Amino acid sequence: MTTEVILVDSEDNAIGTMEKMEAHEKGLLHRAFSVLIFNSKGQMLLQKRARSKYHSGGLWTNTCCSHPAPNESVAEAAKRRLKEEMGIDAEPKFDYKFTYKTPLDQNLVEHEVDHVFTATFDGKPVINTSEVEDWKFVDVNELLVDISSNPQRYTEWFKLIVQDRYAHG
Repeated sequence: MTTEVILVDSEDNAIGTMEKMEAHEKGLLHRAFSVLIFNSKGQMLLQKRARSKYHSGGLWTNTCCSHPAPNESVAEAAKRRLKEEMGIDAEPKFDYKFTYKTPLDQNLVEHEVDHVFTATFDGKPVINTSEVEDWKFVDVNELLVDISSNPQRYTEWFKLIVQDRYAHG
């Protein structure tokens, strides 16, 4: 089964679809999302991507990230993937979006309009081990220190989100 992503222009207007790997091989701009979950103590829930993932395996990242399917809203996709990857049934709320382009491992290029969502959750995730290797709640200030000291442990898009939202003091 192939997975398609939604190709977009610089204004995030859909302009077509393409098989996910081909879009990443060609570095074409497509729609994506990232979900940040916080507990009531203000700690962020991170996931460690399964080593079997097609890129960035074994790296720490935000709670959930993926691509909406054609004819699926970004909000619907965020809710669906949060349940599929982390076993969390929540209603992520849209925060903001940004565009980035960065080389990845496996000779792939991530070029995305990333829609960032947030939600609150105080339970224990039930991870899908084909997607997620581990998880932890972390204090945002401790996270900033660790990303600064060990940037190789984190995904590229997650470092951009953290830098944009939390590193300004």
